[in-house]
Formats: sequence, C-alpha cells, structure tokens
Amino acid sequence: MKKQNKLRQTQSRRTCGNVSKMLQETCLQSSLKNYAQVHLGQNLLYAQRMVTPNHHALLFWTIMTFNESHSHSGYIGVGMLSGAVAGAVFASPPPGILLIMKNYTGDRLNFGIAVEQARSQGAQVDMVIVADVCLSPCSVPGCLPSFQLPPGEMELGLGIHGEPGIKRSKVASADEVVKTISHMTDSSNKSHLSLKSGDKVVLCVNNLGALSCLEIAVVSKAAVHCLEERGMLVVRVMSGPFMTSLEMARMSLSLMKVDEEMLRLFDAKTTAPAWPNLSTASVSGRNLKKNLLHTSSTQWCCSTGLLSSVIRLVLESVCRILMQHQEERAAGDGDCGSTHALIANGMAQTSRIPGNLGQLLADLALLVQERMGGSSGALHCLFLSVALKQNCDGAAWAKALHAGTEAMKRYGGSGPWYLDALCPAAEELMKLSTAPPDGHITILQSAVEQILGAESTRNLTARAGRASYVASQHLTQPDPGAVAVTAILKAILNALKA
Repeated sequence: MKKQNKLRQTQSRRTCGNVSKMLQETCLQSSLKNYAQVHLGQNLLYAQRMVTPNHHALLFWTIMTFNESHSHSGYIGVGMLSGAVAGAVFASPPPGILLIMKNYTGDRLNFGIAVEQARSQGAQVDMVIVADVCLSPCSVPGCLPSFQLPPGEMELGLGIHGEPGIKRSKVASADEVVKTISHMTDSSNKSHLSLKSGDKVVLCVNNLGALSCLEIAVVSKAAVHCLEERGMLVVRVMSGPFMTSLEMARMSLSLMKVDEEMLRLFDAKTTAPAWPNLSTASVSGRNLKKNLLHTSSTQWCCSTGLLSSVIRLVLESVCRILMQHQEERAAGDGDCGSTHALIANGMAQTSRIPGNLGQLLADLALLVQERMGGSSGALHCLFLSVALKQNCDGAAWAKALHAGTEAMKRYGGSGPWYLDALCPAAEELMKLSTAPPDGHITILQSAVEQILGAESTRNLTARAGRASYVASQHLTQPDPGAVAVTAILKAILNALKA
C-alpha cells in the first residue's frame, strides 16, 4: 500500500507539466461548452460561465469552482437545479442569483452578496448552506500538489480544496475507515445525526476524482455493513463521483435519515444527467447469495497405483510450488503468478480428494473456473474439461493430457506460450499408454526435461494472450505460462519420486 501511495504521488507530480500544456486559460469555458453540447436540454451562457436548463423555472441555483464544475452542472435539470455558475480553479465566481452552497468562506460571502443584490431589486431570495478520508492531494493544473501525504498515510476530514483535516493516520482497511461514520451519530458532536436502530438512511459514497470504481465499491460494501451492524436500514446507496476535485484520491461518506415522504422525494424523476437512476428497492434485506446446483460428474472407475496411492501428495506438491512461484515479470499483465496462486489456495483448502480420475479432473475444472481468472484460468479449465472425458484405462493420463493440449490449441490458437512447454511433454507422456507401471517415473522425468524448453520462449513473439499486445522490446523474460507448466510437472515428478 505504501508503494502504491508513493506511486500515485509521483504520477501526480509527473503529470502536472503535461496537464498545464493541455489546460490553457480557456479550459473552463471549453469544459462547460462540451458539457452543454453532449447533454440535451442544457444551455451555456458563455461570457458569464453559467449553465442553465431549457426550462425557465429558475428556482435553484448553485455556485462552483472549476474543479467542481461538472459536479454541479451535472445536477441541472427538471426536478433539480436550475443553473450553476463556475469560477476559476479553487475560486468562487462573481455574484449571481444563488441558493445552494457549501460551507466555505468564499462561497458564503459571494452567495451573501448575490442574495442582497437580488433582494435590493425586489426578488425573494434565500440561501441554504450544506455541510471526509483522503489518500492523496489534488492540484491546480500546472502546479504541484497543494499538500503532501507521506506514503502509507491518509487524512480524515480534508477539504476538497486541500484544507487541512482533523487528523492523519496510517492507511487502514475499508472496514476500519468506514467506522468514522460513528462520529456522525455521536450525540457529543453538535452537528450529529440522531439515529437509532431501525431508522432508514440513504448513504452516499462519493469519489472525489482519482479512486477507481473497484475501490469505491469496496468502501460502499463496508459502509453498508457497518450501518447494518448498528441496526440501520440502508434503503438507498449512491456510489460514484458526485462531488469531484480534479485528481484527488479521496472518498467521503454522507448519511441522510429518511421517512416515507423524504424517500418519495428522493426517488422523484429528474432529467439531471449526473443524478443516478437508482433502484427503488431497499438495499438492506436483500438476499444476495444464491446457491448454484452443481451436477455431479460421472463416477469413473480407476485402477490402483499412481492415482490412489499418492494423489494427495502430488496435489500438495503442486500447491506448494505454485504458491512459491509468482513469476510473470514483464510478460503479459503481471498476474500470471498471482492467478496460479489463487487456484493453489483453493486446492490446498479442499478436504475431499476424489478416488477416481474423472471426478478428480471434474472437481479441479470447477475449482479453476471459480477461483482462477484471466487467460490462464480459461486455458486450465478447457484443458481439464476436455481431459476428464477420457476413459480410465492404462493410458488415461496420457490421453487426458493429449486431449487437454489439443483443446488449448483449438480454442486458444498456437503460439509461443503454454504450448511451448506443454506440447513436448504431451508427446513424451503418450508413451505411458504402452509403458509398464514401473517405467512411468522415467517417462515423466523425460517429459519434464522436454519442457525445460520454456526458457526458449524468451525471444519468441507472442501471438496470444496479453503479452501479444505488448511491445516486443519489453518482453525479455520466458513466457510465464510456459514457466508455470514447467513448475507444475516438476512438482508432480518430485512428489512421485519422494
């Protein structure tokens, strides 16, 4: 996590120069013009830097700085805001007719000026002031970040313009971070929200610009769980970039207590493009887990010997070497070792070892399909699914390996990858169909020697998998799939020789 945080800060500083070249003085106007172009029903008052809807019931206005421009303008539409005025980066715009504002001094002053000016002309105007965890700063385009967070630290309560928060702490898990919700309901906090078990709430998990959808989803799940543990009924969850601040890696949590009328108003339809079209079903109480009915595989007969005597020892050896073998390096997308480790974990946790070949391969295919992602998972699942169709006779293992290899060729295409290690081994292992049992180890050892050719994939051009998309000058290591196949067969050989 420390390394990731440091990388993010480095990337932020590195991109400042490029951003400054791209974002010139007219970037705000260009951004607003684009917004009005792509969203039907939006008008742009170019000189005033104002976005308004086509309908003319100008009732609700808001104020925004450039870094928040799309946050506010996205809520303009029937049933929501009637307009938004944009200022420069981190600066409040000139006065206008405004109603809804955030609790910032500059915003309050400019809102106040606008209200008084409108009132002096006889308008009935009033204003509403509406009142988080940060992992990295944001910055004015072309400038360095407005503050620094040391690697491995986060800040609680940081403002969207870089205003200091209430404390810094070590980066914690999402489950720990969302427990800060407790201060919202703490009666000793003068701005607390009075909540008791059974109350209905709407949760908003806001991404301020640089967090991934995956990270926000993890936080959302943790926040819902935290509230439900305290007896709250989470009836709606808003999750996404609702109030952004350029590239700040930060999220905020907001709670709203609702009754039936408030929830009806919350669910009311609007043409505002940024408002989420949420389901009207309550989040709490949903049964998310469904048990799939897995049909049992055909029971195969299997002779004693290789399978029955050392099957657990072989699987344990394969698991152990896959857990230790995290090799993909520059080839592919860096996850080959980790995906093989996933299946190794799943195999290690399996308590029941089938006593026949077909059931074993069927169970392994299902385990791979459930646990292992990427091209590696698909290839292994194909291999096992086709291999299990072979009858269990003296040549069962050789036939299974050959059938699986042919399936890889058929669906994955040929090229320097798994097959560079697997094909020579499959050809050698076909000798098992005619060799006596006491010669099996020798044949397996010969097959392992054949697949040591994985090193030869170092200088070949990939034609399949993620590595085929990467520039050849970056691929200086052996193909990770070929290395994995080599490791697996070595593990089998070592277990059988033990």
